[in-house]
Amino acid sequence: MARTVWDSSVGKKTVMAVSGLIMLSYLVVHMMGNLKIFFGAGEFNEYAHWLRTVGEPFMHYEWTLWLVRIVLVVAVIAHGVSAYQLSRRDIKARPSKYVHKKPRASYATRTMRWGGIILALFIVWHLLDLTTGTVHSGGFEEGRPYQNVVDTFSTWYGNVIYIVAVLAVGMHIRHGFWSAAQTLGAGSRSRDRALKTVANVLALVLTCGFLAVPVGVMTGVVS
Repeated sequence: MARTVWDSSVGKKTVMAVSGLIMLSYLVVHMMGNLKIFFGAGEFNEYAHWLRTVGEPFMHYEWTLWLVRIVLVVAVIAHGVSAYQLSRRDIKARPSKYVHKKPRASYATRTMRWGGIILALFIVWHLLDLTTGTVHSGGFEEGRPYQNVVDTFSTWYGNVIYIVAVLAVGMHIRHGFWSAAQTLGAGSRSRDRALKTVANVLALVLTCGFLAVPVGVMTGVVS
């Protein structure tokens, strides 16, 4: 049964929608956590430590965090594989290019694929930068996330990579949220405008929220 659902285009679109909403929920929480940096190093570092102790004593140190990471990895892989396979099906269904080009789709729609690739590459860089410290500029210090974040956004390339990725996230969400709602049956002619408004607001809030941190470092508000 599960294999039959996965093999169908509707099934793949449903997997994309559900995995996308899981990642969107994480982004909202992650953005709110990031904004704690404006309350100072003490509160931001304490928040980062709390993430590793959630659920104690029932859950051991970092167990809850690792559980969240595993769910996110599964969601990212499911989302990416579904998107790739649907794209291949779309290409096979129309192997010849249209005689007349009709650029009716929005910019976000036309760049969903490239946006997904940019985000995938960004996730790898972001983890290597602020989780493992492998590509971190300067001296990465375990247990001092506030200073590590400041170090990253004190470099021009750290800001460029992050800002480009955040803008891609905004464009991805703007189209993806509405598309997921349609796939899961929440869309209708009467709700279409409301869903698009929610998608636009979500994209704007998340984009501004994530951009606030590098802008805060660049302007000296966070130092």
